[in-house]
Amino acid sequence: MNKSLSAQDIKRYSLLIWKLLIGGIALFAIFISMIGLGLFGALPSFRDIEHPKSNQASEIIAEDGRTLGTYFVQNRSNVTYKDISENVINGLIATEDTRFKEHSGIDFKRTFSIIGYNLIGKKQGASTITQQLAKNLFPRESNLNFFSLVLTKFKEWIVAVKLERNYTKEEIITMYLNTVDFGNQAYGIKSAARVYFNTTPDKLSITQAATLVGMQKGITMYSPTRHPERSRDRRNTVMAMMVKSDLLTQQQFDEEKDKPLNLHFNAATVNDGIAPYFRSVLKNDIKTIFQEQSITKPDGTPYDLDRDGLKIYTTLNYDMQVYAEEAQKEYMKVLQAQFIASWKGRNPFKDKTLQIEQGIKRSDRYKSLKLEGKSDEEITNDFNTKTEMTIFTWKGNIDTVMKPIDSVRYYKMLLRNAMMTMDPTNGHVKAWVGGINYEHFKYDQVKMGTRQVGSTAKPFTYAVAIENGYSPCYTVPNVPVTIEGYGEPWTPRNSGKPLPGSITLQKALAYSQNFVTAYLMKQVGPVAVSTLATKMGIPNVPAFPSICLGTFDSSVYNMVGAYGAFANKGIYTKPIYLLRIEDKNGVVLFSQKEIPKPIMSEEVAYVMTRMLKGVVTNGTGSRLNYKYKVNAPIGAKTGTTQNNSDGWFMAITPQLVTGIWTGCEDRAFHFISTNQGEGANTALPIFAGFIKRVYANPALKISHADFEAPKSGVSITFDCNQYQKQEEGTSELDEKLGF
Repeated sequence: MNKSLSAQDIKRYSLLIWKLLIGGIALFAIFISMIGLGLFGALPSFRDIEHPKSNQASEIIAEDGRTLGTYFVQNRSNVTYKDISENVINGLIATEDTRFKEHSGIDFKRTFSIIGYNLIGKKQGASTITQQLAKNLFPRESNLNFFSLVLTKFKEWIVAVKLERNYTKEEIITMYLNTVDFGNQAYGIKSAARVYFNTTPDKLSITQAATLVGMQKGITMYSPTRHPERSRDRRNTVMAMMVKSDLLTQQQFDEEKDKPLNLHFNAATVNDGIAPYFRSVLKNDIKTIFQEQSITKPDGTPYDLDRDGLKIYTTLNYDMQVYAEEAQKEYMKVLQAQFIASWKGRNPFKDKTLQIEQGIKRSDRYKSLKLEGKSDEEITNDFNTKTEMTIFTWKGNIDTVMKPIDSVRYYKMLLRNAMMTMDPTNGHVKAWVGGINYEHFKYDQVKMGTRQVGSTAKPFTYAVAIENGYSPCYTVPNVPVTIEGYGEPWTPRNSGKPLPGSITLQKALAYSQNFVTAYLMKQVGPVAVSTLATKMGIPNVPAFPSICLGTFDSSVYNMVGAYGAFANKGIYTKPIYLLRIEDKNGVVLFSQKEIPKPIMSEEVAYVMTRMLKGVVTNGTGSRLNYKYKVNAPIGAKTGTTQNNSDGWFMAITPQLVTGIWTGCEDRAFHFISTNQGEGANTALPIFAGFIKRVYANPALKISHADFEAPKSGVSITFDCNQYQKQEEGTSELDEKLGF
C-alpha cells in the first residue's frame, strides 16, 4: 500500500535537492576557480591575452599600398574592423553567434539549449565567437582524452571571459576573423578574400562573404574549390540565417541566392603574388639589415619575417611591375621560338661536353644524389634513365618523361631575361623582373647576376669625352685604332661593316661604331672612364682600354643606376627599393632615404641625353619608333656581346630609366647571327611592350615631356649645322691670322 509523501517529506527532499544543487554550483565554482588559478595546468597570462601569439604573414607593400606578396608560415595578414565588409560581420553573427553583442563570452542560455538539442540527437555547437577566438589563439593539444577535453573546454570559457573584459566586441570579432582558417593556406579574412575572390575584405559582396562564413562549418566539406555545389548551398543557408536575424532582407536573399560562386581563385604559396624575384632579394636584404643593425624584438629575440607580421614598404609600382612581367612573357615566347629555329639543322651541343657536365653538377638532382652517397657511375646511370618530371615551357608547365640529362640540355637552350625600371629623380625602383620563372629558376639576374655589358658601356667613354670639351658634332675618321701602353697593343674590330668615311661622335654612338669609341678612349684614357663608371655605381671596372666596348661585367641593377645619372641632370642616386619596415603595431624598425651624388655637370648629362636620343631617332634603337610605334623623347643604347651571348637595352626618359638583359644561362649558348642576337632584337622589344603599357595608363602620370635643358644654358654645341658654321668660321679666322 503506497503512502503519499507527507509535507515534512516533501520539505526534506526539497531541501536535499537544493543542497545538492547549491553544493554542485559551489563545487563547480571551486573547480572553475582552481582552473583559473592554474591548478589544472597553466592558463594564458594577462600579457598573453593582451598580446596573443599567432603566425602572422609579413606583407610586402607597393608604393600605392597594394600588397605585392607575403612571407609566411601561415598566410595570415591582419586587418582592422573598419576594413571588413559589414556583410562578413553580419553573416558571422547570424550563423555562429546571434547573441554575440549581448553575452559576456559565454552564452549560458544558448549553452543549455544546445545541451538539450544534443540529448535528443540533434548535434549542435555551443561555442560563442569569443570562445572560438580563445580556441584559435590558444590551440588545444591533439589526442585529448574525455577529461582533458572537458578541462580544456572550461579553460576556453575562462579565456573567453578574459577576452571580453579586455577587448571590445568589435575588437573580438576582428581578432576572430584575423585568426580563422579558410583552407588553401588562407588564414584570416584578408588572405581569404584575396585567395578566393582576388579582392580585399572591405569589398566582399553578400554572396562572397556568405561563402567564406559558410566554410567555418567545415573548411574541407564546404570548400568552394573542392565542393562548389555544397559550398553554394551552404552559402545560401548563411544568407537565409541572415534574413532570420534581420541582417538581410528577403528581397536581397531572393536576388542573391541563384548567383554562381564566381571564384577568382589564386592559391597561396610563398611564391604567390607579383615580383617573386624582388621579394626573394628583399627578404635576404632585410635579414642582413636586422643582423647588421641589431634590430630585435623588445624581448631581445630576432624577428621572423615568416611569423611576426611585419609591414615592409617598398618603392615598387604595382601596375608597372605587372606591365614589366607581361611584356617579358609576351615577347620571350616569340624570341625563344626564334632561337630554337635559328639552330635548325645544327647541333647546339657540339663541343659543349664541359658545359653539360657543369650543368649536371649544378642541378638539384645531382646534389641530392650526392647527399644520398651515390657513386659517380650511379649518378651517370640516373641521369641517363628516363623518369617523370615537370619542365617549364612558355606554354606552361609540362609533365613529361625524359632523361634528366636531356632536361639539362633543354634548359641550356632556354633563354633567360631580366629587367629593372627606376625613377632617376630619387632612385626609387618601380619594377623588377629577375628571371623568367621563379618556380623553376630561383637565381635573380637583376642584382645578383652579372653579365658582360657590351656597347651599353660606350656612353661612359663619350661622357668623359664631352666633359673634356668634345662636341657630339666632332668628326672622326671611322678607321681602326690601336691603343698602346696598357700591356699588349689593342686594336678592336667593328661589329659588322663600319660606316664609311669620317663621322660625328653623335652618329658613331647612334650606330655603335667601335673604331670611333676606341679613338675617344685613346684621347681620354681608361683611368678617367673607369673612374666615372665607379662614380656611377658600377664596381670593378678595370682601367683598360677595352672597357670602352663593355668587356667588363655588371648587373642590370647597377647599369640602371648608372644611366639614371644621365637622366637626372648629372646626379647619381643609388637605386633603392626598401623605404621602411614596421612591426605589426606600426612601430618603425628601419627606414632609409635616397642619397643623391653629383658626378657630372648638368650640361654634360643633358648633351648625353640628346646623344642617346639619337640612338632611337636614327640608330640601332630606331625600331622602337618604326616597328613598335613608340614616339616619345626616349634616349637609349643597345648592347651585344661577343658571340651574341648577351643582348642589352638601356632606355632613359626624364621619369624612368630601364635596363633589360637577355641571354642563355651559359654564355656558350647563344644566337648564331648578330641580326637575331643583338640587343635591338632580344631586349628592345620587351621595353617597347612595357613602355607602351605605361604610357597608356594616365594614372601613372608618366609624360611624353622631353629632357630639360640646363637653366644656365649649354656651352657645348650639339646642333651640328651650327657646329659646322663655327668650324668654318674658325678656319677662316685661322687663315686670316696666318695659322
